[in-house]
Amino acid sequence: MGSSLRSCFTLAFMVLLLSAGHLQPTEAQSGCDSVQLSWCLQSIVSNIPPSQDCCRRLRTQEACLCRETRDPTFGGYLRHPGARRVATACGVTFPRCD
Repeated sequence: MGSSLRSCFTLAFMVLLLSAGHLQPTEAQSGCDSVQLSWCLQSIVSNIPPSQDCCRRLRTQEACLCRETRDPTFGGYLRHPGARRVATACGVTFPRCD
């Protein structure tokens, strides 16, 4: 039951982000789109291997990860130990952020 609850939470969270218009114009110009990270949330919070879509999208956001760790929406997920596990599985170097 815990896994299905986590999946429901992840899905609800992604819908909320997409409907809230989280992407600001300056982020669009810089190429950073934190919504792309939502494809990896289930893998971050569970022990499910990341999908190819997750990895592809994570690679496009690699330069933005430090900024996203400070984001009130995704920061908690990116500071979760599973975020480093997913990044490693995707071949993405997770930066050391100050």
